Amino acid sequence: MDVQPTNSELEVLTVLWELGSGTAREVHEELAKTKSTGYTTTLKIIQNMFDKGFLTREPKGQTHIYYSAVEQQVIQKQMLGGFVNKVFSGSSQNLILQALGNQKPNKDELDEIRAMLDELENKKK
Repeated sequence: MDVQPTNSELEVLTVLWELGSGTAREVHEELAKTKSTGYTTTLKIIQNMFDKGFLTREPKGQTHIYYSAVEQQVIQKQMLGGFVNKVFSGSSQNLILQALGNQKPNKDELDEIRAMLDELENKKK
């Protein structure tokens, strides 16, 4: 899927990735914990996402149970790639340097970053 979700759609996907599935009401209740939005707005976003292929659904009585039709890692990779291209002129190095400069990683995070870099280096050999 080459179409990227909007910010509102990404919020819905995040809820469904966390819950696994949910009705429009359940998704709305989760979103309402952090932002003010009407139920009908949430329902319309969900219906549009279904039409775009971001969600699947199963009927359950008079409602539907919604599921993400896209994997979290796929969307993250796609959105990050676009972000790196737009903001950092395609430079992963500049992205990483900026991220490390903005936040002070702890020892465990640095160890994990080193392990990931070692793994990437070993894959190239």
